[in-house]
Amino acid sequence: MFPEHTTVLVVGGGPVGLLLAGELALQNVDALVLEQHERVRDTPRAGTLHARSVQSLLRRGVLRLPVPGRLDLRQRTGFHFAGLPLLTITSPTAEGPPIFNQPQSSLEQAFELRARTLGADVRRGWGVRRLTEHADLVEVEVVTDDGGARTLTADWVVGCDGARSTVRAQAGFPVTTTEPSFSGVIGLVKLIDPAGAPGGWARGPEGSMLINVNPRGYSRVLTHDFSRPFPDRGRPVTLEELSTTAARVLGRELPMRDLVYGSRFSDFTRVADSYRSPGHGRVLLAGDAAHVHAPLGGQGLNTGLQDAFNLGWKLGLVARGDAPAELLDSYTDERHAVARTVVANTRAQAALMDPRPQQEPLRAYFGRLMDVPEARAATADEISGQGIRHPRPGTDPLTGTFLPNHTFLTPEGPVSTAELLEDATPLLLLAGDVAAVPGELLDGWPRDRLRTVRVGRADADGTALGWRAVLCRPDGYLAWAAGETDPDPAELAGELTRWLGPARSPAGVPRG
Repeated sequence: MFPEHTTVLVVGGGPVGLLLAGELALQNVDALVLEQHERVRDTPRAGTLHARSVQSLLRRGVLRLPVPGRLDLRQRTGFHFAGLPLLTITSPTAEGPPIFNQPQSSLEQAFELRARTLGADVRRGWGVRRLTEHADLVEVEVVTDDGGARTLTADWVVGCDGARSTVRAQAGFPVTTTEPSFSGVIGLVKLIDPAGAPGGWARGPEGSMLINVNPRGYSRVLTHDFSRPFPDRGRPVTLEELSTTAARVLGRELPMRDLVYGSRFSDFTRVADSYRSPGHGRVLLAGDAAHVHAPLGGQGLNTGLQDAFNLGWKLGLVARGDAPAELLDSYTDERHAVARTVVANTRAQAALMDPRPQQEPLRAYFGRLMDVPEARAATADEISGQGIRHPRPGTDPLTGTFLPNHTFLTPEGPVSTAELLEDATPLLLLAGDVAAVPGELLDGWPRDRLRTVRVGRADADGTALGWRAVLCRPDGYLAWAAGETDPDPAELAGELTRWLGPARSPAGVPRG
């Protein structure tokens, strides 16, 4: 009996794995998700969707605007850096809220429903035990929900199985790590005097705390303790430890009872040196399996979701045979750079939170830096993901930027960027009276690989677009742009080949 085979096996059914499965299904690629937990866990995990994730989900129809917005009107919300209320996250009203808070369990449920609806196969209670990569496929030994053992094979495997990733370990990914500077505990408890608890961020002689006070139920208490030695990472969290640590960090008692959940974290960092396996490159990583850092600023979940948006369309093209496997190297190039940036800013936040006197000059210097509006805005954009760019030397400055949510004027009527990208098809947008791109050039990339739309030189709000033609990737970033001159057909053909694979003849045979 032959092992069951799938095109892409996604290991891990958290929000990253489930979102990726939906992205692959949109590319008409068979995706099988294995998740060891039999049901969605309702635990106090990440639930902050930053602006770029909101914008990306808007472009898939997962989130929708209750009323249309504008790109020239901005909305703002305050945010912290190292527990300090220094930042203002802003985004255009046409892009949705700057921050959208949603329990991670709700996100997982929504992403799982979407993945299943689009045709992905999600199997809960299934865990990976062993993985062997071959030149033409990956063999995976799994434990099923009934306790049995099975072998699956896949053309590609993506490890979305978290910080303790079995996939990462089994495939032998080299990693770079840094040791922690603090030990953290998170707990759900009943506060005996919720009115007297310092809600939000608080600083003390041994570290910092974040307390989400719930006067009628369980409050979320997080401690960031810089005193050494650090407790063993695997030791269970007790009410006594959380209470003692909170009192030491805060500098006064915080009476509590009824611990119903406890977990540990730190600012230990680990980033895989490549997101493709060192063997045959058929195993990839996304989310916490690829990068781990301190949970400061709610960046972990968002970084993982953006991994899925970046990888989904690329792996879809490769898995379908439309593009060469080398396209996947751009996934590492682009997302590894983002992970390094996130690690750097979380380590900087940890240094600012360190209560030792020798850190006072750093805090003073950073405070002066945040008095500079441009520095404050750049930091806010970094935290929210809106500062991400994928530029390429020698190309138009728009290359690698995120296409705003314009409402374009087209011969068929007004249509937004978000609406055009909902089915995750690459877009070629031709503005105004730009010279027609030769039809025979585009014949090699049919409608399932490229959608061509003619738009006005200005959007519905009267904002000039500032370009003659752009090639927009399914993840919303511009792969290529022609500014104020008509596009060069040869240059455009080269960019289509780079990002979408070689042109095909009407008979489906790749052109020489």
